Amino acid sequence: MKHLSILGSTGSIGTQTLEIIRQYPEEFKIVGLTANKNSELLLKQIKEFKPKAVAIMDKTKVDDLLNFSSAQVYSGIEGLNKIASLQEADTVVNSLVGSIGIEPTYNAIKNKKNIALANKETLVAAGSIIMEEAQKNNVKIMPIDSEHSAIFQCLNGENIKEVNKITITCSGGPFKNHTKEMLENVSVQDALKHPTWSMGSKITIDSATLMNKGFEVIEAHWLYGIEYEKIKIVIHPQSIVHSLVEFHDKSVIAQLGLPDMKIPIQYALSFPKRFPNSSKSLDLTEIKNLEFKQPDFEKFPCLKYAYEAGNAGGTLPCAMNAANETAVYAFLDNKIKFLDIQKLIRKIMDEHEIIKSPTLKDILETDRKTKEKTKNIIEDNIILTN
Repeated sequence: MKHLSILGSTGSIGTQTLEIIRQYPEEFKIVGLTANKNSELLLKQIKEFKPKAVAIMDKTKVDDLLNFSSAQVYSGIEGLNKIASLQEADTVVNSLVGSIGIEPTYNAIKNKKNIALANKETLVAAGSIIMEEAQKNNVKIMPIDSEHSAIFQCLNGENIKEVNKITITCSGGPFKNHTKEMLENVSVQDALKHPTWSMGSKITIDSATLMNKGFEVIEAHWLYGIEYEKIKIVIHPQSIVHSLVEFHDKSVIAQLGLPDMKIPIQYALSFPKRFPNSSKSLDLTEIKNLEFKQPDFEKFPCLKYAYEAGNAGGTLPCAMNAANETAVYAFLDNKIKFLDIQKLIRKIMDEHEIIKSPTLKDILETDRKTKEKTKNIIEDNIILTN
């Protein structure tokens, strides 16, 4: 039986993870849960799964839990770190959104917990530090998102040195057929209408700008030790082929499936086993066509920025990520336009002074300062060009 702590248990990935736990109570035991501010749902989860300890980021919601729960209750980033490091847990599911996920992942690894990772920012902003710590502590990092789960499965049993290239597929988001002019005035509601996946609002906007795919390029570099020039992106609107790996002999292995996040979540938890699940089976005869085309780096420059930041290394990916995170939430709050997201990222990257070999403290400080700077640019209504 695996003993799990779930960081972000009330979000999209967290709730789907708990659906899988319900199906396999003999395989998994919940020992820790965390939420941002949804104390009502967290309380229901506590009553059902009876964890030893929980944490909520919003300190004003602590009493909601203390009054109705027998679990130990913590709060803030200290609470996240506590749940990530619980002695009883052997695996930590990190489904947090944003750079808040970096420090708990690091602490979980230092305490020799295996990681099921949905939080992209952990490897984007702090990849070198996280992977070095994982290797030092003999910790497994299992990717939860569909593309990296696909790559992991394609590489299973293979020699990484014999890989020619990795191709990560991308739905193209809701604006794949828009012109640059059409993107000028798209609304938040338009950007949240993802054509194939149901996700949280932040990652859905990242998918609309294709920054999400840029993040996955950087993640692939760290997870599999693959050079950036060997990592390719292809637009595949049907989201059936989740990723492909080409080897030296030109053989290509791909992983296919209907777009359902429960499949990669379950595989990250059950590996090396495979459990049955209730997801619908893929029937290729029901698929009218499978399209593949090159991404438009000019229309969606965030992809280009991610390659640039990844190749430069140091703190530049962290700064890029922090600018993006701040800009996305500003867009969701209707403070900026859709295309301002990429303009803000470009400005921050151009002005960032890179620390080449950062410590975790450097990463967290870069994240904090960059978010503050990005907010000031937005609040001062500085005219952005791109």
